[in-house]
Amino acid sequence: MIAETVCSAVAAAGLGIAAVTAFRKRFLTAARIAAYALVPLGLVMTGVVQWAADTAFSPVAWAGFGVLGGAWLLFTGTRAVERRRGRKGRAVSAAAQHDPVAPQASAPSLGPASRTTAKPRTKPQATSRTDAADDFSDIEAILKKHGI
Repeated sequence: MIAETVCSAVAAAGLGIAAVTAFRKRFLTAARIAAYALVPLGLVMTGVVQWAADTAFSPVAWAGFGVLGGAWLLFTGTRAVERRRGRKGRAVSAAAQHDPVAPQASAPSLGPASRTTAKPRTKPQATSRTDAADDFSDIEAILKKHGI
């Protein structure tokens, strides 16, 4: 009963503040304040406040939350054990299992026969002295720009 009265008073006060804000020509802010003010009133009208009050003061409800917490602990605990066993179990089963194909048969050969592919052509290097000087002049300009 008290919770409903408090929520209604908060809603009325919020709507009053929204009206004053709208009077000051701040309509967007007034609409936002009115929306926040109507939330407690809506919770009272739907019965959520009464349900929350009944739940908060009910020992059966708190026992139910305890049971739900215990169930959650069981689920997470069994999941953690399953993951640990899964890792160890997979390693043991992989070692015990024999492959029908030898591991070396699937590895690529690195002998001289595998290097028969043509090498990509590279750009011919500058042989003249001026090309090399141009390259260094660009580098010098960058270094001077940065104060080095």
